[in-house]
Amino acid sequence: MAEGTAKDGGRTALVTGASSGIGAATAKVLAERGFTVGIVARRAERLEEVLESCLAHSPGSVMWAADLSDPASAAELALAAWDALGGLDVLVNNAGVPMRRRVERLEMTEVEKVMRTNFFSPVAMTLAVLPRMLERDSGVVVNVSSLGGRLGITTEAAYSASKFAMAGWSEAMSADLSGTGLRVKLVLPGAIDTEIWDQPGNDPPLYNGPLVPAQEIAVGIADAIDSDSFEHYLPDMKAVVEMKTSDIDGFYAGMKAFTESQQDGAQREGEA
Repeated sequence: MAEGTAKDGGRTALVTGASSGIGAATAKVLAERGFTVGIVARRAERLEEVLESCLAHSPGSVMWAADLSDPASAAELALAAWDALGGLDVLVNNAGVPMRRRVERLEMTEVEKVMRTNFFSPVAMTLAVLPRMLERDSGVVVNVSSLGGRLGITTEAAYSASKFAMAGWSEAMSADLSGTGLRVKLVLPGAIDTEIWDQPGNDPPLYNGPLVPAQEIAVGIADAIDSDSFEHYLPDMKAVVEMKTSDIDGFYAGMKAFTESQQDGAQREGEA
């Protein structure tokens, strides 16, 4: 367990993308568990509601309304949060944006935006606080990737690319930090009930199955912080990834068949 660095003697955590969904739920769970929580997101009003819930359990919690699409600004914010909270025991890199569009319709500016928010900014925040964590020889970095960071999902090339990058970064970072007091946790959520499914500028999702509550994922993230494991599928869909890696041609034959069936269905609806 990481040593407490908060001004009140407890542990501290900075959670990005905390105005809704997994980030908001995670901030609340950590506050309930005694963390002093720093929360970051673009939407100030929504963030204030989350902060109010955190303050009920953790009076020292604070918020920053900020757009994390700029890596340099994100790094500055991470250092500001470190100073404001008296150090960071846990950094939860959760902020992310979706991009559902077939690859032939993607613009390079859209791919760059997704990579900045979902990968470059979390990396910048991590690198900003890493020297301080190493000097203290303690800290946990939780990187929230996605099942789409292990499976290339149709219509989500840009999003999957950013989440694959996060997974690879986390694996290598964990290996590099072996022998130090720092730990890396990779979280791979599946289909979660958040606002990511209904965002402007995105095609409607092809998936229409059940969604897992964000609260369940938040509890899993909080549990992961003090676990001995590196990788955490929430919910546990590791078997799907193992099936893909054991027969990638068969997996993608199924993915292509699914894509074509959805396209045929959409065309029939348009002709009706």
